[in-house]
Amino acid sequence: MSCANCAASIEDAVGDLEGVSSVSSNYATDEGTVEFDTSAVSLGEIYDAIEAAGYGAASETVTIGITDMSCANCAEASEEALERAPGVIAADVNFATDEAQVRYNPADCTKADLYEAIENAGYTPVRDDDGEEMSSQERQDMARNDEIRRQRNLTLFGAALSLPLLVFMADHLFSLGLIPESVAGVGIGWVAFALATPVQILLGREFYENAYSSLVRNRTANMDVLIALGSSTAYFYSVAVVLDLIASEGLYFDTAALILVFITLGNYLEARSKGQAGDAIRELLAMEADTATVIRDDGTEEEIPLDEVDVGDRLKVRPGEQIPTDGVVVDGESAVDESMVTGESVPVEKREGDEVIGSTLNENGVLVVEARKVGSETAIQQIVQTVKEAQSRQPEIQNVADRISAYFVPAVIVNALLWGVLWYSFPETLGGFVDTLPLWGLVAGGPAVLGGTIPIFEFAIVVFASAVLIACPCALGLATPAATMVGTSIGARNGVLFKGGDILERVRDVDSVVFDKTGTLTKGEMQLTDVVALPQADGGEAATDGGALESEPEIDDQFVLDIAASAERGSEHPLAQAIVEGARERGVDPEEPEAFENVPGHGVRARTSHGEVLVGNRKLLEDEGVDPEPAADTMAQLESEGKTAMLVSLDGDLIGVLANADTVKDSARRAVSDLRERGLDVWMITGDNERTARAVADQVGIDPDNVMAEVLPEDKADAVAEIQADGSRAMMVGDGVNDAPALAGAYVGTAIGSGTDVAIEAADVTLMRDDPADVLKSIRISEATLSKIKQNLVWALGYNTVMIPLASLGLLQPVLAAAAMAASSVSVLTNSLLFRGYEPDEDYSLLGL
Repeated sequence: MSCANCAASIEDAVGDLEGVSSVSSNYATDEGTVEFDTSAVSLGEIYDAIEAAGYGAASETVTIGITDMSCANCAEASEEALERAPGVIAADVNFATDEAQVRYNPADCTKADLYEAIENAGYTPVRDDDGEEMSSQERQDMARNDEIRRQRNLTLFGAALSLPLLVFMADHLFSLGLIPESVAGVGIGWVAFALATPVQILLGREFYENAYSSLVRNRTANMDVLIALGSSTAYFYSVAVVLDLIASEGLYFDTAALILVFITLGNYLEARSKGQAGDAIRELLAMEADTATVIRDDGTEEEIPLDEVDVGDRLKVRPGEQIPTDGVVVDGESAVDESMVTGESVPVEKREGDEVIGSTLNENGVLVVEARKVGSETAIQQIVQTVKEAQSRQPEIQNVADRISAYFVPAVIVNALLWGVLWYSFPETLGGFVDTLPLWGLVAGGPAVLGGTIPIFEFAIVVFASAVLIACPCALGLATPAATMVGTSIGARNGVLFKGGDILERVRDVDSVVFDKTGTLTKGEMQLTDVVALPQADGGEAATDGGALESEPEIDDQFVLDIAASAERGSEHPLAQAIVEGARERGVDPEEPEAFENVPGHGVRARTSHGEVLVGNRKLLEDEGVDPEPAADTMAQLESEGKTAMLVSLDGDLIGVLANADTVKDSARRAVSDLRERGLDVWMITGDNERTARAVADQVGIDPDNVMAEVLPEDKADAVAEIQADGSRAMMVGDGVNDAPALAGAYVGTAIGSGTDVAIEAADVTLMRDDPADVLKSIRISEATLSKIKQNLVWALGYNTVMIPLASLGLLQPVLAAAAMAASSVSVLTNSLLFRGYEPDEDYSLLGL
């Protein structure tokens, strides 16, 4: 805020929100206070209103690891608990990564509050307030490794006790007669009880606790509720039989134990798979250098830890060493391997003045690098953070899975109760129907009822347990985030950064690609190519009475260049810099202008020792009363060659023409061709004149009708809106500050990584390489990821569609149901992990996946 009016604007913007009863904004303290009804408006909406008014409210974003989540419903419960915490603006909890991404108001909330909210929901946050010096990623990795070891040990313990029970089961099912009715005078039922009870207590404890938290604290039903119901039904029914409370010979201690063993084994494999899916981020972080060699002011060298490097430090990087942090080369030459950041396999030559990226590999020369960005500001850390944020923002398709999961568990319980009652009430009718099915041999549940070998009540219990256990919302919850996590990692590996899973999904739907010309299709390195002095009316002397030109020397190319370069010295525009640099290369030393004014989109106006100078396009000169017609032929010729031509006038007289040229990128034609082959409409937007724009479009293969020339910076967003007016979904690709509004307004905004921070911030996708061909790569990654998500969803939904009816009809034993339930989650994760080897240089459809 710059004045009291700013404070008033914020008060108006926030005060207009429904549910806000009072708001005050204090310009002197840079603080605001809002009283609002949380049922009518959220803190996030208040922040959005402040930002929409053109201001920013302080916030912090933190990533918190969460353990103990067993399905997507757990993630949803954690997310809702965090969103209810005072001061939380937004929260996203990802079941596949076991992480929460939370944005909160630091004036009203602390990390301790966030930890407490997660714990209140019944889950365990990975804390960083224990005093140990450890990064967030290291803590999460440690927590995950601890979880993997815990699940492995529980599985081994349960398997050891369940193995004898498995032998008992086989002996009973196949009538082998190997197991006596008693062992050392103790009935075999009590032996089974002794073996199953420790399993029920140690392995079942977390399922019972989580089920309680889900039902009582969060008032939802998750996967643990199903497991607790299925296992406890089998166990307590068997206990009742052993205690002679139920007249039956059927014991299901083996079932109760094996259910927990299979599910725990599934959790162990799932935890391992989640760890493998996140390997890409860990590999990136592992590539960071641990130390840096800093050159002190007295010339001595000292090796220090990387976290002690400050901005401005000069670092020596020897051949074979990693560049410690982002910076600029101040001495030396070398080739640098940047493949781990950009995906570009060819080393890049670096010399004095060139920027280098931290963690990249110096190959053959000694470099002295001045640190420009350290810590969390480095490119590698920004990439990791972008990927993490992308993984926390799920595609829209996940909303479908979430809606299904929300009602899934209650529906499964109702279905299991219904079929248990039906089997108990109408055993002969249902049994006769099942007996006609060709699938009955899977377990022979139905025919067993007809044969009278299993009591009706007992079989109804078996059906209930099987129907409960076979339904797995876990696979459904993992289908999208697991594939998204791998897809965003593939993008990062190939130099394509997606801001979110929703963006990853959206990219494949674009039907138009709009390129900015300079710096995107062209190299953006303007060079002065032509200087043309125009003949004056009197053959070289000024035509105006008493004009400034009367005392000037003959107007030749050198004089025109001197005039133009002196005027352009005050500008930072690439065209101006090319003129100044070109003048110096030709032996002209331009003077500093006495006054300077930039005319956006048109040129510059300046006052020099020679007089009033204009350098720019036709519109600029026409607005100032200077006729550009005498230069029409020269301009047309230069522009037809793809050059940017500029007029030069002195004290109202047109004296010459300058031209700059920008080289088209080597991959631009191939990029446009590939995109058009896929049926995409390719456009080009530029501030250049029509002739120059069409010449460049012709070089890269863009249809002349799809060229929008002489577009002012502030009008680029309108141009994109015009393209999208007929319902087209456009991807805008640009690299400059002027492109930011257009990037934000496009269906998908894509920034070339070599562009400005503002462009990258406004974009949805960032291409780390300075290569327009990577636009196609981003589309292919998007298509491949969505294809994998659909495979996972088909698998998860298809599994439930087939298995729930089988269990309901009595065709699956609870043990097999539990094993299938665990296998479904592991299969979805495995399918996603197989995707890790995908290379976007080939079309995904060709792989048959």
